[in-house]
Amino acid sequence: MEEISTDDAPASIGPYSQGIKDGDRIYVSGQGPVDPKSGDIVGDDIRTQTERTLENVAAVLEAAGSSLDDVVKATVFVRDMDDYADINEVYGDYMTEPFPARSAVEVADLPIDIGVEIEVIASA
Repeated sequence: MEEISTDDAPASIGPYSQGIKDGDRIYVSGQGPVDPKSGDIVGDDIRTQTERTLENVAAVLEAAGSSLDDVVKATVFVRDMDDYADINEVYGDYMTEPFPARSAVEVADLPIDIGVEIEVIASA
């Protein structure tokens, strides 16, 4: 098992790694719309938040020698399912066919005040 860490994604805010490479799989911890340089939440709207979130996911994958093209499973945590269509549209711009398997779950709260968090599993 190998820890994946990059300055191009937000630092972990707890006892977990940005990502883990285990064999031929990469597990990326939930990423949100946080600017990795400033630590500030990015975007007042869900589309901008989703873009930044996926850019953070991509940064962790790239640090592991992978990319969004290699994602096999994604989990999307959303604070308001009314935002689902906008999140889905942005997500579709970042992912390629064949699209990864995916779950989307509405949650009451997230560790910081954001509208979306995404975690993925990818091929190494």
